[in-house]
Amino acid sequence: MASTIDDLTTRAGPAKPLFAADQPHPYLSGIHAPLAREVTVTDLQVTGTIPAALDGRYLRIGPNPVSPPDPAKYHWFVGDGMVHGICLSDGKAQWYRNRWVRSKAVSAALGEAPAPGPRNGMSDTANTNVLGHAGKTWALVEAVGFPVEMSDTLDTVAHNPFGGTLTGTFSAHPHLDPLTGELHAICYAGTDPTTIRHVVVGKDGKVTREEPIAVQDGPSIHDCMITQRFVLIFDLPLTFSMKTLLAGHAFPYAWNPAHEARVGLLPRNGKGSDTIWCPVSPCHVFHPCNAYDTPDGKVIVDLAVHDRMFAESTQGPDSQTVTFERWTIDPVARTVDRKVLDADPQEFPRPDERRLGQPYRYAYTMPLPAGSSDFVSLPHYYKHDLQAGTRETHEFGAGRYPGEFVFVPRSADSAEDDGWLLGYVIDTNDATTDLVILDAASFTAPPVATVKIPHRVPPGFHGNWIAA
Repeated sequence: MASTIDDLTTRAGPAKPLFAADQPHPYLSGIHAPLAREVTVTDLQVTGTIPAALDGRYLRIGPNPVSPPDPAKYHWFVGDGMVHGICLSDGKAQWYRNRWVRSKAVSAALGEAPAPGPRNGMSDTANTNVLGHAGKTWALVEAVGFPVEMSDTLDTVAHNPFGGTLTGTFSAHPHLDPLTGELHAICYAGTDPTTIRHVVVGKDGKVTREEPIAVQDGPSIHDCMITQRFVLIFDLPLTFSMKTLLAGHAFPYAWNPAHEARVGLLPRNGKGSDTIWCPVSPCHVFHPCNAYDTPDGKVIVDLAVHDRMFAESTQGPDSQTVTFERWTIDPVARTVDRKVLDADPQEFPRPDERRLGQPYRYAYTMPLPAGSSDFVSLPHYYKHDLQAGTRETHEFGAGRYPGEFVFVPRSADSAEDDGWLLGYVIDTNDATTDLVILDAASFTAPPVATVKIPHRVPPGFHGNWIAA
């Protein structure tokens, strides 16, 4: 990597905001203000005891423009990607790093040569998810571009379509089947409003399946889910908008009441034409939590459900309500029965992912204030016991705002909530951030440990634990 990183690296100096505090755009100011440089911090302050079993890296990605964008046209979903990571080993926090994912624009802004690897589509930004698969670290985005391979220390290695085996766009939300080791994704391309694809990536990191599925209107399909029989497709009324594109907005998707809302059940090895489409009342889903088959042939999926999306705003999410729901899908009757599990606003649902595609008990969600206009959480987190129908709340304290948390099991065969929850919590009281480690079984108890990052990590999108 070019010397830019070395020039910008420091042991303890905090990263600084790129924009003035009074910048009016809600995703370019205040708690969302982007950082202006990359840093490495090795003398991290730890409170409590980091479990020795946590040997690996917690990584989270989000948008962080490298250069000031036009606030009139900027959308939160399109900012340059920045990965924030902490390495844990031997009960210690070894380092924190933040690194931009090297798109052509980022490399040019930093005075570097473009990162190697092929490009696909109109944009090569990756800013939405970061995960490990087949021994590599991947930064991901949907609708445009290829996956970007990152090093263990978060440098950009190359834009990499899984060793040349991916022919088109990928997804920000592939899901690992814990029983097969395969990644499953539903992928769409911003340039093709009539086709989406079911893509499977094998344990070796090579694509083994790309099955086309016919759609209309260019739906934005952010996520999917799997059961042992099906891949779930959320074809909902957020679609490509030529009006939004011609107005110059960077994210050309808008609420489309004329588009039929439906859920597809694609047999995992079936043809796209085998998809069983089931109508559902209009809504939008960014994130399902988990799904599974029932003995009577139905499918249950739990998800965060918005009443609408991008009906008015061209800057970021604008739903009026978002609830945690359970949908029971009948592939014979082609019906979807919706049941509200929790009416309080919440997002980013995550299970113990060893149970993905199978019956499960616990879900963890990030609460949101009612009518949130900037997608910043409340200062607490939820644990749902779906078997008992109860909810626990972990309080982080005034002025402390969590992002998405991920469950890490204590061991490969430990009980479903026997492990830890890891995530970043922004402390607006002193403009710092903590990596917080909670005991999932003692959810309301004080953290097992916290690792202090000496600056604010802006609210981002998705994070994952990558074991060493």
